[in-house]
Amino acid sequence: MSLLASWLAGCVSTPAVPPARAVPLPEAAKPAGPTPEEIRQRNVEFFLARADAAQRQGFLTQPAGASAYDYYLRVRQLDPDNRRAASGIQTIVIEFVERARDALRRRSFGEVTTYLRRADELAPDNPLVAEVRAQLARERRQASAGLPEGETIALSPAALSAKSPELVSQLQELARRIRSENQRIIIVARQDAEGRWIYQQLREAVPGYRVRGDIRLGGAPQVILTGAMGN
Repeated sequence: MSLLASWLAGCVSTPAVPPARAVPLPEAAKPAGPTPEEIRQRNVEFFLARADAAQRQGFLTQPAGASAYDYYLRVRQLDPDNRRAASGIQTIVIEFVERARDALRRRSFGEVTTYLRRADELAPDNPLVAEVRAQLARERRQASAGLPEGETIALSPAALSAKSPELVSQLQELARRIRSENQRIIIVARQDAEGRWIYQQLREAVPGYRVRGDIRLGGAPQVILTGAMGN
């Protein structure tokens, strides 16, 4: 019996157990990145914030690339119909128009022209700019109408703005003639500082001689010889 049990046990085979294998865990879902539309909206908000900050600091059109106007332009490139950008640019135009009006009240015609030109560059054919430009033309006509008769020596506006050596030489030569002929003069300038600079050049060219005359603001820059003193 013992032998039979042993024989039977030898005939029964134990099934092999397969080796254990690691089961891969499911991968965690990767977070989705921002969509192109979300990126665009973020950039719009970023440039709007920069534009508002630059405007509060007075950087309306300068420095180039970091002004309120430049930031509003970037917004409009991303969103052409953005109302905040359009309103911001209009606010800058109005600021330049107000500065032009203030200069007009001071009869600083050169400043008026400068501010209106800046406003025109931002918003061509703006009715506010056209209105102030018409006022400027009327003021200049009135200023020119009140000028006395006499020989007129025109001065280049560009040379005046640059205070060029050629203009200084011209004024020095004119000053010597004024002294020689004892002429009284009227200086016509675009703004008070410009008129004073012209007078200073004349006075310094003839030391010891008193150049007599007045400064008028408005019209094209010029010096009018109104006649010899005593005539």
